[in-house]
Amino acid sequence: MARYTGPKRRLSRREGIALFAKDAKALERKGAVPPGQHGLGRRRRVSEYGLELREKQKAKRFYGILEKQFNRYFQKAAKVKGATGLSLMQLLELRLDNVVYRLGFAKSRAQARQVVSHGHVTVEGKKVNIPSCQVKVGQTIALLPKLGDNTPTTLPEWLERKATLGKVLRLPGREEMEQAIDEQLIVEYYSR
Repeated sequence: MARYTGPKRRLSRREGIALFAKDAKALERKGAVPPGQHGLGRRRRVSEYGLELREKQKAKRFYGILEKQFNRYFQKAAKVKGATGLSLMQLLELRLDNVVYRLGFAKSRAQARQVVSHGHVTVEGKKVNIPSCQVKVGQTIALLPKLGDNTPTTLPEWLERKATLGKVLRLPGREEMEQAIDEQLIVEYYSR
């Protein structure tokens, strides 16, 4: 799959929050002003559709996926019994590149994606180089020894880590996922 390779700080400024690790300082300096020549111009009232669209764009950019793939995730989440928004967030959280990031094997989701696509990660002992691979509950994720151990970070309760070996213990709860995203607005966007 493709990925966005353009200016990342511009995306953070557009959404008004730090989407990527390095953007927090840039937002403090420039403020949450939308990018472009007319970024400081008068603010228009945002419609309901505009709010829903911004939320969908924010979710796509957090997880580093493009429109077509995000749409497929939503279609898959809509087929699952229960809350569609929660199912969507769980599908996004259980992507292999996101699990590698959450385990602390990488400093950012982009770096985690690169680590996976370069073949440095194994799932259940098999080398996997597809960042969008869905990890299931109970599966173990290991970093190859040649990469060494990164500094340990605070883990969500749905993950377990020992050195370069991690395990998905259960499905993540909503309070353990990305809090900056309102999944209900995304569901409303797709229900139009």
